[in-house]
Amino acid sequence: MRAKPAHDSAATTRIVGIGASAGGLVALEQFLGQTPQNSGLAYVVVQHLDPTQKALLPELLQRVTAMPVREAEQDTRIEPDCVYVIPPNTELRVLDGALRLARPAEPRGQRLPVNVLFSSLASEQGERAIAVLLSGMGSDGTLGLQAIKAVGGLTVVQDPESAQFDSMPKSAIAAGCADIVAPPAELPARIRAYVARVGDPDIPRRDDQATSTARTMPLQQVLRLLRQRTGHDFSLYKPSTLHRRVERRMVIYGIPSLALYADLLERNVQEVDLLFKELLIGVTSFFRDPAVWEHLAQTALPELLRRRTTEPSLRAWVIGCSTGEEAYSLAMIFSEVVERLPQPHEFTLQIFASDLSPDAIASARRGIYPRAISAQVSPDRLTRFFSAHESHYQVNPGIRGMVLFAQHDVVLDPPFTKLDLIACRNLLIYFGPQLQRKLLPLLHYSLRRGGLLLLGGAETVGPFHSLFAPIESRQRLYRRQDQIPIGANFLLNSFPPLSSKSKEHRVSPPNDRPPLADSLQTAADHVLLQVYAPAAVVLNGDGDIVYISGHTGKYLEPAAGKASWNIFAMAREGLRGPLVGALKHAATRSEPLHLHHVEVATPAGVQLVDVTVQAFHEPAALRGMTMIVFRDLALAPTGGRRRKPKGAGAVRQAAELQQYRDEVESLREEARASREELQSANEELQSTNEELQSTNEELMTSKEEMQSMNEELQTINAELHTKLDDLALAQSDMQNVLNSIEIAILFLDQNLNVRRYTDRAATIINLRERDIGRPLSELTTRLRYPDLLDDARKTLRTLAFSEKQILADDGRWFSVRIMPYRRLDNVIDGVVITLVDITETKKLEAALRQQPNP
Repeated sequence: MRAKPAHDSAATTRIVGIGASAGGLVALEQFLGQTPQNSGLAYVVVQHLDPTQKALLPELLQRVTAMPVREAEQDTRIEPDCVYVIPPNTELRVLDGALRLARPAEPRGQRLPVNVLFSSLASEQGERAIAVLLSGMGSDGTLGLQAIKAVGGLTVVQDPESAQFDSMPKSAIAAGCADIVAPPAELPARIRAYVARVGDPDIPRRDDQATSTARTMPLQQVLRLLRQRTGHDFSLYKPSTLHRRVERRMVIYGIPSLALYADLLERNVQEVDLLFKELLIGVTSFFRDPAVWEHLAQTALPELLRRRTTEPSLRAWVIGCSTGEEAYSLAMIFSEVVERLPQPHEFTLQIFASDLSPDAIASARRGIYPRAISAQVSPDRLTRFFSAHESHYQVNPGIRGMVLFAQHDVVLDPPFTKLDLIACRNLLIYFGPQLQRKLLPLLHYSLRRGGLLLLGGAETVGPFHSLFAPIESRQRLYRRQDQIPIGANFLLNSFPPLSSKSKEHRVSPPNDRPPLADSLQTAADHVLLQVYAPAAVVLNGDGDIVYISGHTGKYLEPAAGKASWNIFAMAREGLRGPLVGALKHAATRSEPLHLHHVEVATPAGVQLVDVTVQAFHEPAALRGMTMIVFRDLALAPTGGRRRKPKGAGAVRQAAELQQYRDEVESLREEARASREELQSANEELQSTNEELQSTNEELMTSKEEMQSMNEELQTINAELHTKLDDLALAQSDMQNVLNSIEIAILFLDQNLNVRRYTDRAATIINLRERDIGRPLSELTTRLRYPDLLDDARKTLRTLAFSEKQILADDGRWFSVRIMPYRRLDNVIDGVVITLVDITETKKLEAALRQQPNP
């Protein structure tokens, strides 16, 4: 994300970029037809045009709008309430408040001019940018809308149902970068409502104290609902960012006040989720800001590897990774750097990529991206690091294995540590100063000695120059400063860095003390349970321990690895096997199940234990739970050896034999159930395979139909080109005929605006080519005919012819005839004014009058 230019944006016209392709003319006419003449916005239109043909788009659009429509020219300053149209065979950008034209670098058929315009708008206007995507085929415009959404601009998309070709609108909607979706005729009003509600981001609000309080209290309610629903606290984000994002949602719903929107959130949890996604700026791209990645590849990473002489394993953290493009970019750059090393090496890189959004993390893990990334990734990298499919690219396993994605809140969760590189780009700009002051020391703590910190183009380390030294200030790359004292309470103060943390209030003791007898009884019961009662545990239905009574260390011990409270993981050797069968049998009976003389391996040796297993069906609080009670058996030594009770060996062997039989039977039942499940799964897979084969056949049929349709469309396109050539020839013939006669003719439309005129008419009425569409009332003429406009209106109203002889300023006389303009379908569509020079006739008439009568 680039910073906005240094010039005064407040004095710059706010621009609406409009992109369209096939079927876009109708949508543009509907859009501009509903756009007011004095909206204060400028409109820049990019349409996919034939590069070999002269464009008629400005003339066609001028018919439906009172705003001047001009073809874009190099370095033209953008003015409000004007429409600028891209010329054929060019790319149109906005830079420093002016239009910039350039020849396309890509061959015909691979050009994406809408992306070019929208991306330049994102860089030029930032949050002030507004982009409209209309009908068209392909996916042009989606990446540009993502860029505008990333900087906080407004993205507007035509409803696919109203589009003649819905591929471009659907691509943008599927990418999640459409703020407003509506038919073209409704979009201007939605944009005006947004501009009126949200205002210009570069013009600070001047709210009085009452207004500020009225805005703050509902906003705190909104933040509380977000915290309750998502567990994330946005209270330390920049207030301007929060207000702007919330107001965007309010405009979409047409809600006039923040308090009413807070009430909507109380009733609608889905809107809370949508607002949460709105606050997460989940937009990124591969190798964004190429100069940064070039510096990493050529300078920063090779230098980091040269300084690593002992530990070849490097660790990096990409914070706010969104859908993974930046993390994968880092993995590709590292792979290219280590390939250029002159000697064998063992360097590896583990990238931790984190984001708040679970949807973004899931998408990043899949590593699937649209074909449009070919505009961001070079063909060589696409070949080396991606596998190409018909509709998408997928990251290769080698690059995918370098990145570990995790849902993580950098504000609340503990950080990854012992890192060599942290990429925290375009995240700090959304945090308030207090949160930035807490986060930057945390990043310093997470880095190893000499580690690198990469920030976004609009971010700096602020007052923490003692923690980070700039390596390349223009690229926002810093190195960790070592031996900087941070303080012993740093981590305690950093988690969680919330503006307000819920605390439990201390409960005051009651005034009346319980009787001494009750206290004595409670204490005695506690001692009896903990000291003299046998050890016992209570399990839930999954076998996890939920309550422990007495000392169970003889029978249970924590298992190595991940912490677990499961009884089977914690049971000591000799106890686990008997418990498996006992728990299954106890669940089917109401009376306790006893296991006698179970040999348990304890740290002090083998211990004989009687085990009682009781499944609870009553009371309700214990329903579904099981209690296991352990009782040690006393051992009597005889001649240094243990003497077992009479018949104990036979009883124990019989019990063990029964347990083994039960376990074998249980395993048989489990195996039988598994076979049935596998058979059912196999049948489902076979059914799915048949469905997929059928779908594949349908897709092949659809592909053939699409190819046939494409050929038909090409034929129709060729026919239309032929008709256009015939029409152009006929128009040329008519123009030559009109210019060859000695009669001046002026054609006006129903609004008495100039539609067409002959060359001779331009010598009488001051007309130029750019006066097409100009009202008759604004034209000056050599005729002494002040009632010309009134007579034209009368003819249009009454359909009656008007003919007068009018004297011109140069002494010439003209016969001015006004008649209705009647189309071939017998519809009156304006008037025609003919001017015939009758000067010679007037002179002859005057001479005849001067001759004496015979």
